[in-house]
Amino acid sequence: MDILLDILSEMVKEYPGSNFVNSLHQQYCNRGGLSKKQLEGLYSKASKTERFSQSKLATLEAIIKKKPTRERAAATITATLSTRDAALGKLITAILDKYPQHKRLVFLKSKFDNNENISALEISEIEKFTKLLLK
Repeated sequence: MDILLDILSEMVKEYPGSNFVNSLHQQYCNRGGLSKKQLEGLYSKASKTERFSQSKLATLEAIIKKKPTRERAAATITATLSTRDAALGKLITAILDKYPQHKRLVFLKSKFDNNENISALEISEIEKFTKLLLK
């Protein structure tokens, strides 16, 4: 026994010109279900009609309560883009001028050129390389 189909069929008979009811009926027949908001709209319209028994309305209300409430996620805060540190770029370039095949510094240079964030650990690595390689 499909209570939703019964209610929708009765609503189509009650409101033949209603686009809302007709679209709900078509969606239910095509997709096999309705969203919680659609069911709430159907309930509010059906409760205004005296044609339905309280048991059918109670069943519809139970179906609505059973459906999960979907809420939008809160907006995420994006990290601000860091400004390019010219001194850091000069250090990387100076080391790569002397050692052009240094893989770690080539990687860090590509990060620097693409305006990606360079972490504090990576900055300390660059300073360490500067002390070791540029004496």
